[in-house]
Amino acid sequence: MEEIKIIDPCSDPRWDKFAERHPFGWLVHLSGWEKVIEQTFPHIKGHHLALIDTETNEIKAGLPIYEIRSWLTGKRLVSIPFATISDILTSNVQQSSLLINEAIRLLKQLKYSHIEIKTLGSSSLVHHEQLRENHDYKHHYLDLAEGKEAIWKHLNYKSIRYEINKANKNKIKLKVAETENDLRTFYVLYAMTRKRLGLPSQPYLFFKALYSAFTQSNNINILLALFEDKAIAGHFLFKYNGRVSAEATGINDDFRKISPNHFLFWEGIKLACTEGYKIYDFGRTSIY
Repeated sequence: MEEIKIIDPCSDPRWDKFAERHPFGWLVHLSGWEKVIEQTFPHIKGHHLALIDTETNEIKAGLPIYEIRSWLTGKRLVSIPFATISDILTSNVQQSSLLINEAIRLLKQLKYSHIEIKTLGSSSLVHHEQLRENHDYKHHYLDLAEGKEAIWKHLNYKSIRYEINKANKNKIKLKVAETENDLRTFYVLYAMTRKRLGLPSQPYLFFKALYSAFTQSNNINILLALFEDKAIAGHFLFKYNGRVSAEATGINDDFRKISPNHFLFWEGIKLACTEGYKIYDFGRTSIY
């Protein structure tokens, strides 16, 4: 027998252990993510739906779902806010349907407008008559199985290797962030880039909370590109369950011609290979 319960992942150790074992588990599924979100955004509240085996008391499947109460975008449920990678932690269509039905029941109870469930690896296991599919995004990643030497040989010379070599000739150096001052340096570059693109920035407190929650466990790295001892670009990396993901980037546009972004992507890929990760994730883009 199985039943669905809403559990508190911050006080129930079963949740993080389950997420860590699940093949679709990602950093955003962990209890630390809920702490960061609720600490940074008072208008967001998390609920973790767990399908529990009543005989063994083990979690068999799970769906983190968050209330978002916004005067701008309305009241809705999202799994999972601010996550570029997100999946239902499920093993089959039946489990997915049970969890989605419970999420829809919560939606009706709260009288919110709609529910959004993001999927990547679990897409083939999520089918529900009340959900409309949206395929407006493409996901970009690199398989690291061949190792960094083989990956380097396969990179296009003119558009990629040439740019990385240019950065090296200009003596760009790598710095892995170690202090909050390094975090602030990254954030200035990130905010500068978002402003140039006409996009809003996430608040500094969000990045600070993430850094505090996950750097000690080595699930987050910040890579900075230094030119003449000045940081000119930065990448904010998530590392978890065989995958490294470039979650946020920033660059001083005055130095774009010496290719610090290419340099940091390659340094991130080399780091991921050295540490035994299987995928380097570049994120998602709109198909339009």
